[in-house]
Amino acid sequence: MNKLPFLIIALFLLVACGGEATQVAPAPTTAAPTLAATAAVSENQPEATAVPATFTPVAPPPTMPPPAIATAIPTATAAPTAEVSQVVLQTAAQFAAENRNPLTGEVVADPTVLQRRPLAVKISNAPASYVRPQSGLNAADIVFEHITEAVVTRFTALFYSEFPETVGPIRSARLVDVELPAMYDAALSYSGTSAGVGNRLFQSDFASRVISTGAPGYYRTGDTSKPYEHTLYAYPERLLNALGEQNRAPQFGSYMAFSSEAPAGGTAASTISIDFRSETVEWRYDPETNLYYRWAAGVPHNDGETNEQVFARNIVIPFANHVNDPTICEQIAADGTCQLLSVQVQLWGQGQVIIFRDGQRYDGIWKREGRNDMLTFYDAAGNSLPLQIGNTWVEIMSIYYDNPVVVTP
Repeated sequence: MNKLPFLIIALFLLVACGGEATQVAPAPTTAAPTLAATAAVSENQPEATAVPATFTPVAPPPTMPPPAIATAIPTATAAPTAEVSQVVLQTAAQFAAENRNPLTGEVVADPTVLQRRPLAVKISNAPASYVRPQSGLNAADIVFEHITEAVVTRFTALFYSEFPETVGPIRSARLVDVELPAMYDAALSYSGTSAGVGNRLFQSDFASRVISTGAPGYYRTGDTSKPYEHTLYAYPERLLNALGEQNRAPQFGSYMAFSSEAPAGGTAASTISIDFRSETVEWRYDPETNLYYRWAAGVPHNDGETNEQVFARNIVIPFANHVNDPTICEQIAADGTCQLLSVQVQLWGQGQVIIFRDGQRYDGIWKREGRNDMLTFYDAAGNSLPLQIGNTWVEIMSIYYDNPVVVTP
């Protein structure tokens, strides 16, 4: 398997993307640069993310080693002892032989859907009164929830085997979106970016698959009760059609493992509480459906398209290094100083992970060895930790948070 090197080019250009809060970023902060002469970039204008005619590349910020904070990562339980025979899906041949979706392990009724490009869509999650219930979440194969510079979270939903009729509200991309489309050979739908993030997207290896808001398939709801930036939605099928020849079968660099039987070595987990600081998320297990259902801020979190509560077969919590990128500003004050730097979520290498499936908790390690590799999961002995067949929510957690995950048996 060919491993491509990471291609990350940082820029000195620091401009605003229209942050939603002024809270302190969750990562270590460097001195904020002064940007008095810098013009703001609106995420509602597709031309805002165009690559400047000239720019001076600089070395990317260094990868910071994780700090020695024992309480930032939950105490591991006994490692599962899953046998190889329990992993029913792990290779490209195994998925192809039964027309299974490599992102869920599910059999697809129409194998031709696997010949199209996966689509990653950036979806807002705050403020709740403006953006919830979001449309299309339950149709996603994988949803990534990550912390932004303002501590509030945002979603990147990955659609492949099933597309909802509509999806949204769609918001601006972040640095983590320079990684996720490469990991799943996906296209990216978003509303805009800061100039620094935009330059990295358009310098990336998937630049030809970035779908800006001028493409067919986007629309505004016309809802005047909400700020304009919360009214952008899209028809996913039309977005893929806009890709032209780029709408073709993905080439995955690695594969997650799936099994219909739960591995040995798990511990009971009926409720998962995740403290993102700005909001606490809960996933509650229902043994009758073998699903986890989502609560946010103490109330059920619903899908706006189906009116069903958001659910998942798997909840995956990878702990990753979060670092402020001193070369990219996401929010600029009136005096031209940078208030919030962009947060780089370092989803490469490896780290600790907690996997929840079938009402059980498993502690292990996540890995991503090459740029085009998915996240894959292993126990302490190096054996694959398989997911349950079905959809997955990935709750990316900062290693700097103290005891953010509480599990009730």
